[in-house]
Amino acid sequence: MTQRKDITEAGWNLDNSYARLPKLFFSSLEPDPVRSPKLVIFNHSLAESIGLEPEALESDDGAALFAGNEIPEGSNPLAQAYAGHQFGNFTMLGDGRALLLGEQMTSSGERFDIQLKGSGRTPYSRGGDGRAGLGPMLREYIMSEAMHALGVPTNRSLAVVTTGEPVYRENILPGAVLTRVASSHLRVGTFQYAAKGTSVEDLQALADYAIERHFPGIKEHNRPYLSLLGRVVERQADLIAKWQLIGFIHGVMNTDNMTVSGETIDYGPCAFMNAYDPETVFSSIDVQGRYAYGNQPPIAGWNLARFAETLLPLIEKDQEQAVSLAQDEVSRFPELFKQNWLEGMRSKLGLLSKEEEDESLIENLLTIMQRHEADFTNTFRALTLGKLEGSSLFDAEDFSKWHEKWQERVSRQEVSKDSIQEVMRRSNPSVIPRNHRVEEALEAAVEHEDYSVMEKLLEVLADPYAYSPEQDEYTTLPVPSGRPYRTYCGT
Repeated sequence: MTQRKDITEAGWNLDNSYARLPKLFFSSLEPDPVRSPKLVIFNHSLAESIGLEPEALESDDGAALFAGNEIPEGSNPLAQAYAGHQFGNFTMLGDGRALLLGEQMTSSGERFDIQLKGSGRTPYSRGGDGRAGLGPMLREYIMSEAMHALGVPTNRSLAVVTTGEPVYRENILPGAVLTRVASSHLRVGTFQYAAKGTSVEDLQALADYAIERHFPGIKEHNRPYLSLLGRVVERQADLIAKWQLIGFIHGVMNTDNMTVSGETIDYGPCAFMNAYDPETVFSSIDVQGRYAYGNQPPIAGWNLARFAETLLPLIEKDQEQAVSLAQDEVSRFPELFKQNWLEGMRSKLGLLSKEEEDESLIENLLTIMQRHEADFTNTFRALTLGKLEGSSLFDAEDFSKWHEKWQERVSRQEVSKDSIQEVMRRSNPSVIPRNHRVEEALEAAVEHEDYSVMEKLLEVLADPYAYSPEQDEYTTLPVPSGRPYRTYCGT
């Protein structure tokens, strides 16, 4: 029987509010123990921020806990049920290799899900082994922490442990378990699950729970469930704009990977774009480009429409009126996204005021960048530093003409050059988790048990807007290859 560590030893203060929902939303079970857990990376700052004691957790006992061999006192482990449109096709799903240990309550009253990923089979595994390979779990650790540092809402990574057991995929991989921290794991797919196979009362219980957890201020609204839809639309418009502004490609924007909280979740085949091209796809399974960089905003809108469909019975008894009200909310997404994106692009170009021609100026730059296959991040980095070198783009006639117009536009602002550059520095990261650097770190860790490469990468990515000399080498592009870079779901 699984031992439970004293809650006072490591600062655990767990609640289990999700377990108080109707039973159909989850299955209670404990993690499958592993042979020999070993802690290979641990997030000290995150642990402290949620009230945990790093010294108590960075130990053999901590490794056992993060592997699922032990669970903290107060934990009620469960696998969540949900559904989802995967590449447009609806299916019933659930946590096939993850368990929610509970919700850590901080001294300030904040609530964070603590989830083990790769912890063994669940009733939703659909024939899978419930395990995870070390490489994909380290990738999620790197990517989620990088996104947090970049200022993008995201789940975060607390720890990765190796299990001492192999995982069998196309190759034999070392097994691992990731401990994930999120404001919740409520998904659009959770609501699809409720709407598809449960009663209206159960759907309402889920919606009330989401409101209480994420939007308590709307409880007294005249139509709280319509307000819930509106708040999720707003958060997703903000999130997707932030993705686009840094060249992030999620890779698998299924409805079960869209959170109600507006956090990025599930870093399977994600990657960052190098050369600017809206058609960029990295995921090996996205053969049609459904989730390409340029498609992310409309796909988010499509997913939100699916979310709206689930809420119709709660929004209004009259079906026709409910559809009309929901459509009005979802139709706000394109304009909200555009406003967020345009504001972010203005900041990237140091445009502190608004002029009617700004959008055209921005679009012209992106068109020129695509024409010359210019690196997305480094182009804005060079403009920020005022050092137009290292790219053939800067010698091109069309760019020179654009640059002259941009300089004229910037000069019309009644602010200092230092103020403009400061805004640009805060809006344009000096470094991102370049795909080749991530692969370099993963290879060293997985193939050679050398975590120093990953630790150095994480150190550089922890402050992506620093523009420090230590970051310079991480801005270089990969050596040209005849094969396109591909990412995999890692399941």
